[in-house]
Amino acid sequence: MSKEMLRLENVSKEFGDGDSTITILKNISLSINTGEFVAIVGPSGSGKSTLLSIVGALLTPSNGSVMIDGENITAYKSRRLTSVRSNKVGFIFQSANLIPYLTVKDQLMLISDITQNNKRESLNKAKKLLNDLGISHRMKNYPNKLSGGEKQRVAIARAFMNDPDIVLADEPTASLDSERGRKVVEMISYEVKSRNKAAIMVTHDERMLDLCDRTLYIEDGKMLERA
Repeated sequence: MSKEMLRLENVSKEFGDGDSTITILKNISLSINTGEFVAIVGPSGSGKSTLLSIVGALLTPSNGSVMIDGENITAYKSRRLTSVRSNKVGFIFQSANLIPYLTVKDQLMLISDITQNNKRESLNKAKKLLNDLGISHRMKNYPNKLSGGEKQRVAIARAFMNDPDIVLADEPTASLDSERGRKVVEMISYEVKSRNKAAIMVTHDERMLDLCDRTLYIEDGKMLERA
């Protein structure tokens, strides 16, 4: 059964630029339920990545509120925001951002160390995630032995290691060709649905939008929903 996992109410973000102020986001409101995979598209500089950073507790909005699983994180202090990032949010970035000197298994177990979860349970979870994503045979490999698509699969597995409420993907297919990119988005969608998570994907690749439940469009800091 789905429930509301994320709600933004009148979120704005301003940045100082010398003596002037630039408004990046203007009164953004949205709601996303568990099991829902939402795409955000729009031109460069429209505020997509800023919005993702606010949802992921990396930036604080200038105005408005961000609710995750019914909790208003907007007023949280630094320590509680760190806990939100560690326990509530999974990130998938444009490049896989794997650590060169860690094996695939250790990339995932590092998340367990950060969140201080049970090692045995975490190892079992890591093995299952890698198996679900078809790369369990790469468990002992280092990143330099992986293809671009395999690296992104590891990044997907890593994003789900902390059993997050929300998964945020920022241009996850940018470094891949269209075929590998589509497989990666299919995997993200499958993991979101099967694990009943809420997810947002920022993308320039409109060929991926049919894999999402909804598409939101940002331009000049304002949001519209595409039919």
